[in-house]
Amino acid sequence: MLNNKIVVSVFFVLFGLAGLVNAEPPGYEVLSTPQPTQNPDKVEVIEFFWYGCPHCYHLEPHLNKWLKTKPDNVDFIRQPAIFSSLWEKHAKAYFTAEALGVVDKVHADFFDAIQNKKQKLESEDQLVKFFSEHGVTEVDFRNAYNSFPVDYKVRQAKTMAARYGVNGVPALIINGKYRTSGSLAKTQQNMIEVMNRLIEKESSSQ
Repeated sequence: MLNNKIVVSVFFVLFGLAGLVNAEPPGYEVLSTPQPTQNPDKVEVIEFFWYGCPHCYHLEPHLNKWLKTKPDNVDFIRQPAIFSSLWEKHAKAYFTAEALGVVDKVHADFFDAIQNKKQKLESEDQLVKFFSEHGVTEVDFRNAYNSFPVDYKVRQAKTMAARYGVNGVPALIINGKYRTSGSLAKTQQNMIEVMNRLIEKESSSQ
């Protein structure tokens, strides 16, 4: 009788361990220090990216598809990450586009120019040419590029990744509490699915 009990106990222990081994990871991490969101009435999603990152480029179609059906209670924010001087140059280009109100015009083409056309878009003159091809005059570009608001956003961006515990891109931050990435979720599509689950979770608690 005792032996039978031992066998049964061992079986359940092994069964439980097998369940742990086969359990799917959550695909996200909880931030050690939650960060405030811009609008507490909305669920905030921040995308950390770099134009030179092929994984960020491949995430774009999934994000764009999601944006077409994004819930009304969700605010989406693009946040260029800065981990080097080159990343800083690309971040400044993004913030310049934002200041000029032309992000929707240039964002996808900037990715394409770097990822597929292998263009160097680093110097101010190179960026003048790129933006002029998208309807921005040289004067308007240089004024925005060298403005205080753009410079401030670049300086602010240098500290943003550390605040959210981001050490690689692409990464998505959900409501200042959760972080998912390609390494955590395994695929770009899974990143979107994890994000949607967390959005639903945060929406239900508002």
